[in-house]
Amino acid sequence: MGSFFNVCIYRIPRGESIIYPPSHCPKCGTFLKLYDNIPVVSYILLRGRCRYCGARISPIYPLVETLTGILYVFSYIYYGKDLISFFSALTFVSFLVIITFIDLSHMIIPDVLVFPGIALGLSFSFLKGKPLFFDGLLGGLIGGFTIFIIIFLSRGGMGEGDIKLSAMIGSFLGVKYIIMTLILSFIIGGIIGVILLILKIKGRKDPIPFGPFLALGGIISLFWGDILANMWGWY
Repeated sequence: MGSFFNVCIYRIPRGESIIYPPSHCPKCGTFLKLYDNIPVVSYILLRGRCRYCGARISPIYPLVETLTGILYVFSYIYYGKDLISFFSALTFVSFLVIITFIDLSHMIIPDVLVFPGIALGLSFSFLKGKPLFFDGLLGGLIGGFTIFIIIFLSRGGMGEGDIKLSAMIGSFLGVKYIIMTLILSFIIGGIIGVILLILKIKGRKDPIPFGPFLALGGIISLFWGDILANMWGWY
């Protein structure tokens, strides 16, 4: 799945099909053999270069594959006993992985991902029962509206894609954990933003994609939200 997500991350922002043509080297265009496409292993054996033209392969590829594997294992550990919750968690982290790396590379959050994500989040909430469906619906509204208010008050300090991503996260996690996600994303984003400024990697007016911070907050809330809620007496 992580290998497929790499295809999505590369092709969706470029408006290319994620089905055809088959995996190929973006430099020389040679179609990759099955043994060139083994997640992580092929990258190591090829020493991070294309077998056919020697072009360097981005380390993002094995990173996405490894991260996806880890998140899938956590999904099984925490939700494996409930089939609906398990597949909901898998779907949720899958969308977040793809969106995160697209936002990091292109500073966009494609509608082709977030709108189906919202629909799937509400669908899983519906399958879990009527109360949880309304919780997911309200969570999506709170998530999207919160970011909208921030954009309105800051006159464009964030992107519209963040509204939709926050709504998608809320549709999966519900009211309680979209609030936790937003709090975590602001804290983590603030800390990393300050570090980037101190190290002069970014200037005060340089844009920083916020989608990855929302995604990280959502993943923390998904797996460890109950623990954090119990730790935070004010929550």
